[in-house]
Amino acid sequence: MTDPIVRSALFVPASRPERIPKALASGADVVIVDLEDAVQESLKEQARADLEAFLLANPDARLLVRVNAAGHPGHAADLALCQQHAGVVGVLLPKVESAGQVNRAAACGKPIWPIVESARGLVELAGIARAEGVERLSFGALDLGLDLGLASGTPAAGRMLDQARYAVLLHSRMAELAPPLDSVFPDIQDREGLARTAADAADMGFGGLLCIHPSQVAIVHEALRPGADDLAWAHRVLTASASGDGVFVVDGQMIDAPVIGRARRLLQRAGQAFS
Repeated sequence: MTDPIVRSALFVPASRPERIPKALASGADVVIVDLEDAVQESLKEQARADLEAFLLANPDARLLVRVNAAGHPGHAADLALCQQHAGVVGVLLPKVESAGQVNRAAACGKPIWPIVESARGLVELAGIARAEGVERLSFGALDLGLDLGLASGTPAAGRMLDQARYAVLLHSRMAELAPPLDSVFPDIQDREGLARTAADAADMGFGGLLCIHPSQVAIVHEALRPGADDLAWAHRVLTASASGDGVFVVDGQMIDAPVIGRARRLLQRAGQAFS
């Protein structure tokens, strides 16, 4: 399958429709209008109405919607809204714990991005990844950490969450999904911490991050951009590979198929095509 490059997916509350144009202009690869956590319970219906009004007034806008979780009273209405509007190009499905929940959401006809946020979701991840309509996976570190009883922000909690990252990566690959997105980085002021986290996510194989503030987008993009030396190396490798030799040497390093694949991936991350 063709994997659309998504480095940043920026949340904006559906209850603040005036912020949607700003989010769309932020440079984020994807904007996710949030009907779930960012909207207090008493405002859910109004937020849905505000989102529909925005979509009707802006037919060229393209966005994803995080619907309320399966079992929430507004879940079906959220999915119906998504189904009715071409501007909704995907559904972020939170707190997923079964393939059945995904299959039911997929009936709206939009690509599904499940978010795994619980121990049960991790256990069911193989089925979730292969469910109907799934395009890519993500996970919620904060909710998952709470469910597992982790001490948030500690090195020990980080080691446990890395195992969840491994599971998300593994099942994404086995189901031939687009590269998954890492969880949000909650400290908006910690620019250096965000950059380190984004770089680590890329090194782990994630495509990008979920973002909670427009200021995070440029930092994530810069952290995910391969360096000039790496890109020059990738071009040298792919140029040499055109000879057709199965194994060859570039810069004193033996090059074979996996290394060629890494070179192609570096160029893909940089938005470059090699001809």
